[in-house]
Amino acid sequence: MKNKTKKAMEFQSILVPVSGAATDEEAIKLACRLGRQDKARICAVNIIPIERTLPLDAEMVDEVKKAEDILDRMEGVARGQNYSIETDLLQAREAGPTIVDEAVEREVDLILMGIEYKRHFGQFNLGSVVPYVLKNAPCRVILYQQYTE
Repeated sequence: MKNKTKKAMEFQSILVPVSGAATDEEAIKLACRLGRQDKARICAVNIIPIERTLPLDAEMVDEVKKAEDILDRMEGVARGQNYSIETDLLQAREAGPTIVDEAVEREVDLILMGIEYKRHFGQFNLGSVVPYVLKNAPCRVILYQQYTE
C-alpha cells in the first residue's frame, strides 16, 4: 500500500469519474486545484454501462460518441485551469466496482466524485454507485455536490 508518512492532503494521483452531469466540470476544477500543489496526475473516466444481455466489448457507437464528447469537454475544463489530465473510456456492467477497480489499478490517492441531489420517494438518495465506492474505495473519497437554489 501507499507510504503512510504522507501529508494528510497530499495527492499524487486523482481519479474523477464523469458522466455528463452538471457537477462534472466543477469536480474537474476542484481536482485541478487539489492536485496543483503536488503536481498530481488526474484521470477523468467515463463508464458506459453494458447490459448483461450484451458482451462487454459490444459496439455502442452512440454511447461511445457521447462519452468521448464528455471526456473532450473535461479536458477543455482542465486546460482552462492550466492543467493537463488523462481521460479514459470504459465499458462495464456496473459503475461502482469499475471505479474501485480503476482506483486500485491506478494506485490513486483520491477519488473525487461529483454528485447531484436526487430524491427517491421524497428522500435524498445517493443511488447505488456512491455508497459502493465509499464502502470499497482503497483511498480517500471526496463527494462534490453543487449548490442549487
